[in-house]
Amino acid sequence: MHPVENEPLPQAGHAEVRIVAATPEAARTVAEVIRRCFAGTEQRSYPTPGGGTRLHLTVDTETAAGPARSWLATSRPATGTGPHAEEP
Repeated sequence: MHPVENEPLPQAGHAEVRIVAATPEAARTVAEVIRRCFAGTEQRSYPTPGGGTRLHLTVDTETAAGPARSWLATSRPATGTGPHAEEP
C-alpha cells in the first residue's frame, strides 16, 4: 500500500505539499517560492532512495501572501453567481 493512502487529509483551508528533488537545495528553492505565496508550517525533509530529498510542508490556502493573494481573489467564483447566459 502506498503510504499517502493512509494519511489523513489536512484540515479545511490547508494543503499538504510534497516536493521531491535530486538535491536539498533544489527542494528548498521550490519551498521558498511556495512560502512567498502562502502562509505555512516549517518544512520537514526526508532522504529519498537514490540520494534525493523529499520535502513536506503544510500551507494555509486561506492566508495567501504576495502574488497568490490577488490570484486567489480573482480565481474564486463570486458568491451567488451562476453560469453565463450563453453557457448551457
